[in-house]
Amino acid sequence: MYRQPVLKNRRTLLERAEKFISDIYFTDCNLRGRLYGESCPLESIASFMSHQRIPFTEATTKNFKPYKVGDTFGPTWWTCWFEVTLKIPESWRGKEVHLLWESDGEAMVWRDGQPVQGLTKEGEKTSYVLSDEPRSLTLYIEMACNGLFGAGQGSMIAAPDPSRKFSVQKAELVIFNRDVRELLTDFEMLIDIVKELGEGQQRGYQALFTVNEMVNLCDPRDPGSFSKAHSLAHKFFSQRNGESQHTVHAMGHCHIDSAWLWPYQESIRKCARSWVTAIRLMEKNPDFVFTCSQAQQFQWVKSWYPGLFSQIQHYVGTGRFIPVGGTWVEMDGNLPSGESMVRQFLEGQRFFEQEFGILCKEFWLPDTFGYSAQFPQIMQGCGISSFLTQKLSWNLINTFPHNTFFWEGLDGSKVLTHFPPGNSYEMKGKVEELVRTVNQNKDKGRANHSAVLFGFGDGGGGPTQLMLDRLQRVQDTDGLPKVQISSPEKLFSHLNADSALLCTWTGELFLELHNGTYTTQAQIKKDNRQCETLLHDIETASCLALCLDQTFQYPAVKLQELWRLLLLNQFHDVLPGSCIEMVVEDALRYYEDIRRDGAVLLQNACMALGSNGNSPGVFNSLPWERHEVIQTQEGPGKPGLALVNVPSISVSPVKDTPPMTPVCVTAQADGTVLMENGILQAVVNKDGTLASLYLVNGNREAISDGCHGNQFVMFDDVPLYWDAWDVMDYHLQTRKPVLEVVQPVHVVSSDELRGIVSFTLRISDKSTVTQELVLDAMCPYIKFNTHVKWEESHKFLKVEFPVKVHSPSATYEIQFGHLQRPTHRNTSWDWARFEVWGHKWADLSEHNFGVALLNDCKYGYSVYKNTMTLSLLRAPKAPDANADMGTHHFTYAVMPHTGSFQDASVIQCAYNLNFPLRSVQCSADAVPWSAFSTNTAAVIIETIKQAESRKGAFIVRVYESHGSSVTATLCTSLPLKEAWHCDLLERPNPDQPAHVTSNGIVLNFKPFQIVSLLLVL
Repeated sequence: MYRQPVLKNRRTLLERAEKFISDIYFTDCNLRGRLYGESCPLESIASFMSHQRIPFTEATTKNFKPYKVGDTFGPTWWTCWFEVTLKIPESWRGKEVHLLWESDGEAMVWRDGQPVQGLTKEGEKTSYVLSDEPRSLTLYIEMACNGLFGAGQGSMIAAPDPSRKFSVQKAELVIFNRDVRELLTDFEMLIDIVKELGEGQQRGYQALFTVNEMVNLCDPRDPGSFSKAHSLAHKFFSQRNGESQHTVHAMGHCHIDSAWLWPYQESIRKCARSWVTAIRLMEKNPDFVFTCSQAQQFQWVKSWYPGLFSQIQHYVGTGRFIPVGGTWVEMDGNLPSGESMVRQFLEGQRFFEQEFGILCKEFWLPDTFGYSAQFPQIMQGCGISSFLTQKLSWNLINTFPHNTFFWEGLDGSKVLTHFPPGNSYEMKGKVEELVRTVNQNKDKGRANHSAVLFGFGDGGGGPTQLMLDRLQRVQDTDGLPKVQISSPEKLFSHLNADSALLCTWTGELFLELHNGTYTTQAQIKKDNRQCETLLHDIETASCLALCLDQTFQYPAVKLQELWRLLLLNQFHDVLPGSCIEMVVEDALRYYEDIRRDGAVLLQNACMALGSNGNSPGVFNSLPWERHEVIQTQEGPGKPGLALVNVPSISVSPVKDTPPMTPVCVTAQADGTVLMENGILQAVVNKDGTLASLYLVNGNREAISDGCHGNQFVMFDDVPLYWDAWDVMDYHLQTRKPVLEVVQPVHVVSSDELRGIVSFTLRISDKSTVTQELVLDAMCPYIKFNTHVKWEESHKFLKVEFPVKVHSPSATYEIQFGHLQRPTHRNTSWDWARFEVWGHKWADLSEHNFGVALLNDCKYGYSVYKNTMTLSLLRAPKAPDANADMGTHHFTYAVMPHTGSFQDASVIQCAYNLNFPLRSVQCSADAVPWSAFSTNTAAVIIETIKQAESRKGAFIVRVYESHGSSVTATLCTSLPLKEAWHCDLLERPNPDQPAHVTSNGIVLNFKPFQIVSLLLVL
């Protein structure tokens, strides 16, 4: 056929092809307008509304009323059930017939009593494939009145609009022209190749002229012309790559936040909608592989959708539906305790093994706000050798230098780590993503394989057939990377086989963004810390009770239930506080369940420990002797104080001992108050600030000259977008001290065991802070019991301690250890850490002197030069418009010390503040005894629990806390038959029995090493 020469006008040829498949322009005559053929209305549509999420069997018994397309329903979070009756016309025999359903909200299609497919406009799933045989059929459609990303009012992350209405815009039967869809995909991929390869590459022009010729050949009105155009595209796509081309490992993926802009209960349905759609894709695409994390979500589907779960089990068995991650949920990577992180893996891996017969080999955490330096050791201890995430691509300041590397943790453990270079966990199989994956690979020459995770995510949805069709076309196309549908195991196998040149990153993976999440939703963070403490104490007390009382039943089932609730709330949008108010309410209710049921378990264990005595006693769950002031009950309504001495991990009767130096609290003539206990001398100003904090034995002043400690400060806190998530560096320029005194400092009580002074400040016309400064006998720190009435908007409350210490770095507790961060801002990497996270303590020390800041529920810190700052409260308005509003109670403490923080027992003091001695009943003549202890302060017994799979056996978890290589002896007064080293999944190593001597179990530690022992009694 004669053709006029084509002018080399790239723009016109490209735009011509784009318009040929546009869904906006020229649809009366272009190819897109031919995607659907004839249509016919449904026989009937009826609906009913439910304010609850009810099961299918209940829904079908309700009274359905006729529904007209376009009518609205709602409001937000309700469910609208539709009964759809349809009949496929006889004349459509042999045609591909779809139910076309375009609506707001998220829908599930039910057929023959089973969920069969998810529908959502946002997730590009608006049709359900029916039989090509003429027949009548009744379907049910369960419509959630929320979108993939909730129902934000005005923006995605705004608080939900509670009154939003929803509608169905289109509901009809249509003939789907599969050949048009195939050709549209050809056009789309070629057009994108033209755009992405640009004007500088020959291959881009080849794609341009190919797609232009396809337009010439294709007559949208004549399906017979389609094959010629398709052949041209096929010829282009079949031109192969060279052997050295980068390989993309494409894996179906559907990141579902277990709660975020929607409540937990909606996530259950999101899982079902997304996963059943993935199953349908597997039935049609024999090579399709789908990766899926979070054991909690599998448990939800097992409970609510048992038929779907059976299908998942089948495809897991074939290696195509792949559980990944090994954890109960995709948890926050900073704030959970070390033991909580271990339990995430323990519960997750055990679930996957029990339900599917597998253990995950890769940790999967693509969307968490930073990653603790102890993760590599914890991963390895749980049978995991590789790690995938991408969140550090969100760094605001510095670009992380690697995509594939070895990550070395705090103890020296290493795991192979991969950040998909496309910087996303929800790609769509597009050319732009494939090109970006190659171009942005920061390890060119070192790693020639990368992951592409495709499928709608965050709110669910998952992969579509179109995504698979896109990837299928360019499996091996010159100019693009090779594409293979793959699995995590294949990806990491290739990366590991060619890892000789990979670099190593040592220490934490700090996200330079979202550091407001260390503080937002303070009540969630407080409840998390307290519940972690409570479960620790229940397990310890229950193990001791099991040894002393043969009739005692270890509450294994109930403890697992409570742990799973706690682990669920550690999801990476719940514990960080970046969720809607409904989720906050659910989370606080779960914490209350843990506290209520946990209190009963602890009481039962302590009763067994106390031999049903009726004299006052105390339970010490920590592995060192404690000499502390406790509150006692001298009579009805008459609280008293006692200074007790309690052995490690034991129950002991209360026996008051006199202090070496009594506490003295004296009001001074100038309005200040002097507090002394022989260890510390504190001068408290009228406004509650510390004019002086003097360490008596060290002869050192802790407060910097001319400054005041315990200074409350307020900041404007308006981030660029992510309200609950972000605090920006510029907030530091808005510092305002809290100065207005409502009630000046005054003495509340002065006892030889405890002195208390109090004051009140006005933060604003809506907010106040009242504080008690508490100094106990024999205590090396002063406590600040704080009560805040907080009704602010976009403000940040902190407290500062400018201290007389000069050091280039400060130390922060993390899981099973600690690390240093700079106190200067020499480089962009340094000043990006203007707000950092830590756990129970932070310390700033120079040689032979330092100051530690302890807390009972806070995680945000800043140490700049010599000013130590603890972040207390934020007031974001999205996605929870009422975040942190109300009353808050929390405690922090300041502890000056001589020597190093290790030798000064800062670590132990922080534990003591968080694990109070618990009042119990015991026999008055009970002899104090210690169940467990160690012979060195460097080694801490973190956990004592019953073994998961062996009754009567204990797991004892210990770790080296000082950062030293040390040999320690674990001492126990319990009868010991066997002792074995085991991993964090509690699998004993038959080749590594513990070294048991007459003094105890001898253990060798590297710095920050975690050791788990299986003890058979």
